[in-house]
Amino acid sequence: MNPVKRIAHRAGPWLALLAMALPATPLVAQTTTPTTPGTASSERVGTDLPKRVVLRFVTESEYPPFNFYDDDGVLIGVNVDVARAICLELNATCDVKVRPWEELLPALARGEADAVIAGHTITPQTLAQVDFTNRYFHMPARFAGPRGTEEIEITPEGLDGKRIAVPAGTAHEAYLRVYFRDSRILPYASAELAREALLAGQADFLFDDGVSLVFWLNGALSQQCCEFKGGPFVEPRFFGDGMAIAVSKTDTALKAQLNQALRRVRASGRLEEIVARYFPLRVY
Repeated sequence: MNPVKRIAHRAGPWLALLAMALPATPLVAQTTTPTTPGTASSERVGTDLPKRVVLRFVTESEYPPFNFYDDDGVLIGVNVDVARAICLELNATCDVKVRPWEELLPALARGEADAVIAGHTITPQTLAQVDFTNRYFHMPARFAGPRGTEEIEITPEGLDGKRIAVPAGTAHEAYLRVYFRDSRILPYASAELAREALLAGQADFLFDDGVSLVFWLNGALSQQCCEFKGGPFVEPRFFGDGMAIAVSKTDTALKAQLNQALRRVRASGRLEEIVARYFPLRVY
């Protein structure tokens, strides 16, 4: 499966129903990753667990910047470095192996791995098969606009009447139609066409996946035309609950250890350093 499609939350035919069902109260862009409910209980059980000598992670290799092979054939990426940081915290040997995407969760079920760290998002379908740690990365939505223009408040009121390009049929379009309904929403058949509209001045702003926008803004195709405007939007109902490490439902001790290690990696600033290592611009 295409790794980009794994993350994208497609609105499709339910776009109109979603727009009617959700409240019209504007959401303020969040500048920090939301906390995960239920963390306190994990903190209480994470300290007296048996030591793991080896932690066996599986991931895939075709999802840059999260997991991929560099020019020297070395497996790197956000997920890989997070796994290694966790192993360092737990004083365990890190064994990270590559499997095709469709074989990751089955490998965990067969006991061939202790955990899967490959950018899985938490959905009812995956929760039926595995358990998840606390989130370590969220997929933010971002606005982009021309450089050097007058600063404008990125709110429904601030963008009233403004032309906003967005890939059609996506959760990003659904979000705009719920909360930015007084803007001129311009759906395009693809993210590339929406970006070209902004580049050509046919739209005032672009609203899309923040991760892909980072690399477009920093790349040659954007012609350095534009920059992020406002902060990130991480509304779970539209953009998912974020990435987490998948573990067996029966291995509650490992889940507690991983959560404990993730908290330490985050508190020490290493998680932020890892993300910054692979993103040319701040995604949050």
